[in-house]
Amino acid sequence: MTRAPTSKDGKPAAKKPAGKPAAKAKTPATIALEAAVKPVEVVAHTIERALDPLTSTLKRAALKRADKNSRQFEDEPGKTASAAPAKGAKPAKGALPVSPLAVPFPKMPPIPGVELATGRAGFYKHEREDLLVMRFAPGTNVAGVFTRHGIGSAPVDWCKKHLEATKGAEVGALVVNAGCANSFTGKPGADAVRRYAGAVAKRFDCRQRDVMVASTGVIGVLLDDAKIVQRLPEVEQRLTADGWPGAARAIMTTDTFPKGAYAEAVIDGETVRIGGICKGSGMIAPDMATMLAFVATDADIAPAALQTLVSLYTRTTFNCVTVDGDRSTNDTLLLFATGQSNAPRIGRAGDRRLADFREKLEAVLLDLALQLVRDGEGASKFVKITVTGAETPASARKIARTIAESPLVKTAFAGEDANWGRIVMAVGRADEPIDRDRVKVMFGPLVAAQDGLIAPTYDEAKMSAYMKNAELEVSVDVGVGRGSATIWTCDLTKQYVAINGDYRS
Repeated sequence: MTRAPTSKDGKPAAKKPAGKPAAKAKTPATIALEAAVKPVEVVAHTIERALDPLTSTLKRAALKRADKNSRQFEDEPGKTASAAPAKGAKPAKGALPVSPLAVPFPKMPPIPGVELATGRAGFYKHEREDLLVMRFAPGTNVAGVFTRHGIGSAPVDWCKKHLEATKGAEVGALVVNAGCANSFTGKPGADAVRRYAGAVAKRFDCRQRDVMVASTGVIGVLLDDAKIVQRLPEVEQRLTADGWPGAARAIMTTDTFPKGAYAEAVIDGETVRIGGICKGSGMIAPDMATMLAFVATDADIAPAALQTLVSLYTRTTFNCVTVDGDRSTNDTLLLFATGQSNAPRIGRAGDRRLADFREKLEAVLLDLALQLVRDGEGASKFVKITVTGAETPASARKIARTIAESPLVKTAFAGEDANWGRIVMAVGRADEPIDRDRVKVMFGPLVAAQDGLIAPTYDEAKMSAYMKNAELEVSVDVGVGRGSATIWTCDLTKQYVAINGDYRS
């Protein structure tokens, strides 16, 4: 049964005109924003082509603010939500220690139009909550970005298919499970998704196609949908507007701390809220980084505009982090707009009234993305790698990613070894244009190499002292142009091998 959108006083909601933009020459940014009307599958590629030559002062400022982890809604310093397990739950056997790079879960007030609840479906042998259900107010819109992995998964296929059919209008619910990826499970896996989505639709009085789904866990294991269905009555009774911390814990796999981000923005003088959670620790790499992320706002934004925004800012956030260079079959980022604030309806992503919202949304997504790196499996170093002087931004990104994903570079970080020779090696094997005699490598403020040689001011003692920091910055100028890019990564330790060596056991 389809629910008709209603206004805040319960009366049928009148459709708000989106308005027509004034005719003017299209800039690269405008071209990128209009790309959302195209099929979801090509949006990311279209945006990347349009934005490569673009330098946005506003974007750089937003990234810098988020990179500093400005968290005005933090809990008390030194405390993390991960320290407190769900009520009644027993610690998992062999539970991983909390990452030394962990940050506190932010104080996240309710997002009007969103209710959350968690439960234990039993996808794990030990006692823990592994099921998340979110219910949305009538009239909520949704947009999504998904993995481009060749294998994919049943949940990803389901979301892509129904977003294509509905164009993101009128989403009713979201169901997420941890412990079983339901990937590479063929038609039986797809049937399982259809059955539990149908059960949720009946219970929440919405269409089956208005139920979004996501899964995370072991690949190649068929999801037992009965485990989800039998928990629905219990979970429905527990729905609350104030359940973000528990939701973040329920979707964790090898994560060691729950991840959340929150911000407030102003649209035409009205305050709106933006909040979200994500999970991810290993199998993390750009190209829709390996993770699940769910972000909600009470702003009233048309589906096409919402899709433009999530596609645009995925490129500068989740696609700029890497832990181990491996991509997942289940990557999913969903952005929900409930329309429950007093802000006017926005029909275009380029609307000037969305300027503050766009900035805050990108900051929330980047905050979440950086937390994935901070919780990289076995990570002890948080590393920011910036490449400048490249021929194009795309070339800079490829060089930065090659450095970030080099096992030799990452193990050097783990050993606190300022081995700039490994950085140079990675730069060269990226197979991008560089000028060897102008390459410059820096660790923080210290110059390691320049003009194709070891720097005359190189000081091994100072380099070694710098490498003991938990957070490191590596800067490389390749001397051929003006393209630049930043990738965030972590080190590669023995613990990563231990975690992944017995993941299924």
